Amino acid sequence: MVKKRNVGAQFIASTEGKKASGSQFIAPLLQIDGITFGYDRQPLLYDIHVQVDEGEMVGLLGPNGSGKTTLLRLISGVLRPQRGNILLEGRDLRVWGRRGIARRIAVVPQELHVPFAFSVEEMVSLGRTPFINLLGTRSKHDISIVQEAMQSTEITPLAGRIFNELSGGERQRVIMAMALAQQPALLLLDEPTSHLDIKYQIEILELVQRLNRRLGVTVIAAMHDLNLAARYFPRLLLFQRGVVADAGPAEVLEPQLLRRVYGINVQVGILRGAEHLSVLPPGEEAQEIENKKPVQPRVHVMAGGGSGELIMRGLADAHIPFIAGALNIGDSDHALALRLASEVITEQPYAPVSAAALEQVRASLVQASILILCPMPIGPGNLSLLREAASAAKRGLPILLFAPGAPGSQMVPEEPLTDEDKLLQRTGIAIRDYTNGEGLKLVHEMLQAGAMVVGSLGEAIETVKQYT
Repeated sequence: MVKKRNVGAQFIASTEGKKASGSQFIAPLLQIDGITFGYDRQPLLYDIHVQVDEGEMVGLLGPNGSGKTTLLRLISGVLRPQRGNILLEGRDLRVWGRRGIARRIAVVPQELHVPFAFSVEEMVSLGRTPFINLLGTRSKHDISIVQEAMQSTEITPLAGRIFNELSGGERQRVIMAMALAQQPALLLLDEPTSHLDIKYQIEILELVQRLNRRLGVTVIAAMHDLNLAARYFPRLLLFQRGVVADAGPAEVLEPQLLRRVYGINVQVGILRGAEHLSVLPPGEEAQEIENKKPVQPRVHVMAGGGSGELIMRGLADAHIPFIAGALNIGDSDHALALRLASEVITEQPYAPVSAAALEQVRASLVQASILILCPMPIGPGNLSLLREAASAAKRGLPILLFAPGAPGSQMVPEEPLTDEDKLLQRTGIAIRDYTNGEGLKLVHEMLQAGAMVVGSLGEAIETVKQYT
């Protein structure tokens, strides 16, 4: 199970002792507060919350299309979030302006195409552009910084060479030097090792690590290679259009979590004589065992909006495999299910449950031994899930309605309630139904078909064990 970063506690700890006389606490270097962004009205990133303190090295992981590069573009100010805010040193990014951002944030892209025959020194000098006056003249201070950037990246001998004539690894070092000439507080790297052979991959990441340690430059890098990420980045963010995990390599590079996010089985461990985690294809023995004894979850969990956290953690602690869904990307239950569930039926952010996802739910319920329905809000977007649950109940599938606290169960009615009405009231559906009574009606149908109402996690787990 991946632990959540205690952002509040970390912030307090990181700012302890940073209080200047008569000043306020220093804000985090970067704070991403609930940003959402998408192309063509299709959300790609949903409700992202991330804080990065000075001096951190953070690796962004995730499959293609998960939003890593888009997040870097948002942080650099190239794109603007549709919702939420990005704060740099406590100030909204929009307040900084393009020139102000360029003085604090430097970006190293995957590739840089230069149509002119610039020398290496001329390329590095471009990094001083945000600081040069309106006349375009460079001061002695600018020239000194360019020389220092070239020395730090060990490209001084290449100063007179033409940039486009360099090897891939040499060009990447020049781009790094150009970024350093900006004297950034934050360095953003977009796949810095792509298209490089192993020699240059290691050299570039060793350089990044050295700059972080010697100069205190904060680094955020989108990475594809999980092994290099584990080796060089103490903190990893795993993305799938939202933050799935945010922790150290040992917690983020967990085999089951990687399988759910990347869709492939891997082994994770420390090789003999090594000190860092390695991600490898599954061994033949492990693959044979998996092929012979596939785990078929017999529990299906319907949740949403955080309503499934208690149940999913309880099932995981009891080592009871389960399928969860359909859940929208960006929903807190979706992120947790990716870590804990054996399988997650996923739907796009904001979108109602699609026909394809509903078919997956239907197929899962046919194989399930029990369905757990968590106390999620019911609206037009997920009412179809309740319909499937009611149909499954009528076919004889045991349904467990989880109702911790049983809201409304202690209200005094105007007329005496029947046992069935009392049971319906215990579910709390009346205050969670936003479908003009359709959700209430479907829960009532489930109760008539024999659905059980459970108010505690312990009772829920014991009930599930009877059916699995």
